Amino acid sequence: MANQINVGIVGTKFMGRAHSNAYLSASRFFDLPAQPVLRAACGRNAADLETFARRFGWQMTEPRWEDLVGRDDVDLVDICTGNASHMPIAVAAARAGKHILCEKPMALDAAEARQMLDAAEEAGVCHMVAFNYRRVPALALARQLIREGRIGQVRHFNAAYYQDWLVDPAYGYTWRHDAKKGGSGAHGDLNAHTVDLARFLVGEVDAVSAAQETFVKERPVPGSSRMAPVTVDDSFFFLARFRGGALGTFMATRVATGRRNMLRLEIFGSKGALAFNLERLNELGFYSEADGERAQGYRTILVTEQSHPYLSAWWPTGHVLGWEHAFVHEVRDLLVAIHEGRGAVPSFYDGLRCQQVLDAALESAREGTWVEVAGG
Repeated sequence: MANQINVGIVGTKFMGRAHSNAYLSASRFFDLPAQPVLRAACGRNAADLETFARRFGWQMTEPRWEDLVGRDDVDLVDICTGNASHMPIAVAAARAGKHILCEKPMALDAAEARQMLDAAEEAGVCHMVAFNYRRVPALALARQLIREGRIGQVRHFNAAYYQDWLVDPAYGYTWRHDAKKGGSGAHGDLNAHTVDLARFLVGEVDAVSAAQETFVKERPVPGSSRMAPVTVDDSFFFLARFRGGALGTFMATRVATGRRNMLRLEIFGSKGALAFNLERLNELGFYSEADGERAQGYRTILVTEQSHPYLSAWWPTGHVLGWEHAFVHEVRDLLVAIHEGRGAVPSFYDGLRCQQVLDAALESAREGTWVEVAGG
């Protein structure tokens, strides 16, 4: 039916739950031209899959993603699996004529990302990478202020993404510690977000210089007495030169003791500045030279007004939103794009450009020199 979009989801864990909630909420808070139908869910563990489907209202289940992708009653394939499976699922979905939403990082490397983009464009399907932080209202407002020239020419973009869930060396080995399954560690997991936000807010990155470190070299394998080598970074840092002339710094770490999930951005321009902290995601710091000497200083904008991005669908002024709302906004924008037959943003092209920056930084860390980012 033209007024509904049948969704099939692959992955039932953390991201599968976030995306499922987004489909349910988007259809209740936004006036959508086509309603999402939670048609089928896919997961490897049968018991977990049944629980997941029952809890979020998925109508049917599939044990194999190949079967889900091939279903005639699925229009959109939502990929919430580990990084190594993104490419094969996305390429198969495109060839089956399905629209695609894929979690970040888009792929293990730029070569895989290119295959995904080529397959989606050849099939003529709508494709989106789930860089959900673009849909945080404060960051969407930051983009508007930058585009309006409120901070002048951007000169510096500084990003730090801190987590601490790997501080304990006794934390068990997972697929995220294996380069063959994850691509990289904190770099692909966290810097993928900040690189996309840098492109969203400032522009393209031309060159990078990086360093990385793995502080815990091996971790215990759950359910056994074995230790497994960690083949990805715990922490990753790089400098960047933007095409427009700005300089950037990017820090990502999963061993920042005491920081659960802190993403901090600072953007300095010739006429003003912006600051954001994910731990206070309803606030945007704004400094403007236009305020004059007597009134200059950082002001805190509480981004909850009806005129702010996405807020008209939610609560009265001053009633804050949470982390999960960014996924709702993401799903809303994707469903509208599919219904209108136009491209979604951020697309697989954006995912490829992000991956090209990540790959260049990995090369720089290995070679110890500046590396130019490959073209799109």
